[in-house]
Amino acid sequence: MMIKQILALLLFSCFSTLVTAQNLKGLVVNELNQPLEAAYVYNETTESHAHTAENGVFVLTNTSLGDSIRIGLLGYKRKLVKLEVTENFRIVLEEKTFQLDEMVIKEEMNTVNTISRLDLNITPVNSSQEVLRKVPGLFIGQHAGGGKAEQIFLRGFDIDHGTDISLSVDGMPVNMVSHAHGQGYSDLHFVIPETVNKIDFDKGGYYAQEGDFNTAGYVNFKTKDYLKQNEISLSAGQFNTLRTVGLFNLMENTKNQNAYVAMEYIGTDGPYKSPQNFNRLNLFGKYVMFSPENDKLTLTASHFTSRWDASGQIPQREVDNGNISRFGAIDDTEGGETERTNLNVTFDKYIDDNTKLSSNAFYSHYAFELYSNFTFFLEDPVNGDQIFQKEDRNIFGANAAISHTKFLGNTELVLTSGLGIRHDISDDVELSRTLNRSTTLESIQLGDINQTNIDAFVNAEFEFGKLKIAPALRLDYFKFLYNDALQTEYETLSETKTIVSPKLNFFFNAQDNLQLYLKSGLGFHSNDTRVVVANGGEDILPRSYGADLGTVWKPFPKLIVNTALWYLFLEQEFVYVGDAGVVEPSGKTRRYGWDFGLRYQMTDWLFLDTDATVTNARSIDEPDGENDIPLAPDFTLTGGLSFDDLNGFSGGLRFRYLDDRAANEDNSIVAEGYMVTDFNINYSMKNITLGLAIENLFDVEWNETQFATESRLQNEAQSVEEIHFTPGTPFFLKGTISYKF
Repeated sequence: MMIKQILALLLFSCFSTLVTAQNLKGLVVNELNQPLEAAYVYNETTESHAHTAENGVFVLTNTSLGDSIRIGLLGYKRKLVKLEVTENFRIVLEEKTFQLDEMVIKEEMNTVNTISRLDLNITPVNSSQEVLRKVPGLFIGQHAGGGKAEQIFLRGFDIDHGTDISLSVDGMPVNMVSHAHGQGYSDLHFVIPETVNKIDFDKGGYYAQEGDFNTAGYVNFKTKDYLKQNEISLSAGQFNTLRTVGLFNLMENTKNQNAYVAMEYIGTDGPYKSPQNFNRLNLFGKYVMFSPENDKLTLTASHFTSRWDASGQIPQREVDNGNISRFGAIDDTEGGETERTNLNVTFDKYIDDNTKLSSNAFYSHYAFELYSNFTFFLEDPVNGDQIFQKEDRNIFGANAAISHTKFLGNTELVLTSGLGIRHDISDDVELSRTLNRSTTLESIQLGDINQTNIDAFVNAEFEFGKLKIAPALRLDYFKFLYNDALQTEYETLSETKTIVSPKLNFFFNAQDNLQLYLKSGLGFHSNDTRVVVANGGEDILPRSYGADLGTVWKPFPKLIVNTALWYLFLEQEFVYVGDAGVVEPSGKTRRYGWDFGLRYQMTDWLFLDTDATVTNARSIDEPDGENDIPLAPDFTLTGGLSFDDLNGFSGGLRFRYLDDRAANEDNSIVAEGYMVTDFNINYSMKNITLGLAIENLFDVEWNETQFATESRLQNEAQSVEEIHFTPGTPFFLKGTISYKF
């Protein structure tokens, strides 16, 4: 009888455990009833944990009534609640000032991105250039009147306009494949900086969801789902500079729905002797809807148009002999115009408590015209060497990923698989020699490009207590088609290529405030369709091989330090030759280096940050002394002091330093480094904010972009190879007034 009673008691206990210990599905929102992403949910009783998704939903395993649940997110007050319900569990977090001492590294989904969220909060951006500079170690340069995409430098790469970094906005790609002005060309000027909510970035090619151009790293921008307040802002400064921005909430009191529009206009002449006559108009709209089941539907639409004149890159010799000033020009008929229209639909759904679907579909129309003159009268001593590049493009694409969580014994497994397609149709892709932006002298290239990329990936995350192992595999298929309009007979040239990219990453939470990681993987960057079909399929998708060994450490409550040692080998470097309209392979390269970052909260309102990179970049196939990679940065340093919420005042002092670097293979021509300091201060009183910003506070002479170029002036008998540069902005003062309502 006693045995039967014991068995009955055991069965009852097991049954009770099964009934009471279950999954808890809940929702975390802020005081405006907006869902919070990446909040940490921790069961202090069972030590199970979870993070909220984009829609604020989380699923916490192994929970029972009476358990103590802790919910936290940096920038919000933590909550500790006793679980009294297992359905309709909803937590409201109250916003507060960022406090680094509250950050626990093991609780963060991605510590690097948490740091970027801190940076955005403390030093908000107000230009598309500043948006990119939020990525530690990333430098940019503008060399065509403000309307052309910036030149990008990262981890020993002169990325040109995007050859080795993958950029996207709300899941929609920014990089342009087989672009008229260079492979991977990335124009982010359609992003209104005040709409940016989050910057997801990382370095290296270790991420299954990232494909083409993800060698040096990736940056994904996410726009805001809602506005806290309407805002109108007006800025005016030197050089006839004017910027006005408006953000307007359209559905302020509608439950489970948000909608807003944003508008931006910029105009400036710049500091140049020949005015830039630059202007840009941006329009953006977003609608977000949550279903009763917390499914999320988002619709975004945007349009931007821009035109400009440019003085281009000028030869150092003409400045040295006094013929022109640093802000003069040899050919001031350079310039261009561009526009882009985007439509994007995203849908996120919980299929069940353990399975989530994320998807988006997008369409972009893009047009581009650019006039440049790199060599002046080298090729044509009579008319000059001006070239014209043009294209008209339509992009169609879609992505979907399903993430499923399950347990293999005590090991949690998160399995994510995805599928995507991108189809580019570029008509009348043109390269011509022109005169004075009005007369076409010769057509060099003219044709239609049709390119398709289909991808699939699978990523697994095994969590063994403090250790997480994440193997992944990605497959990409490419189809390249080109019709050359300059040929007398119609012919479609085509090539196909498939590439498989494995990844393997390890994360170890040694302590609550110390994470070690080892990332490794293969990435790739694609070549221009015109070059692919002309070369018979050679050098289509050269691979990169890389690894990062790093730490994220919080040695003191208000100090975060992140470091990484890294190595990257590239099967084929690509160099864009603009006046020839080709992408030239330049052999194997290897890079290695060290990244260092520091964030320190000195007081409740004062923050210090700095990021340094040391890099060694060399060509492998060339002998020592002739193997430098032109314009590859070998040392960069950025940092500053920022203050926020100090009796209505906010602002900061920031600097960026780029060391001297080789401009050609044997380092006989050197691109001069620079250090530039910027300052801003703002004062808020009720709904009005007054701001003052100074770029290049100490008025240093610096070159924003530099190239070793062979050129000939009209009065010269022989050509000269030397530095050609675009001058950086001199002391530049602007004031801003904004009104929130």
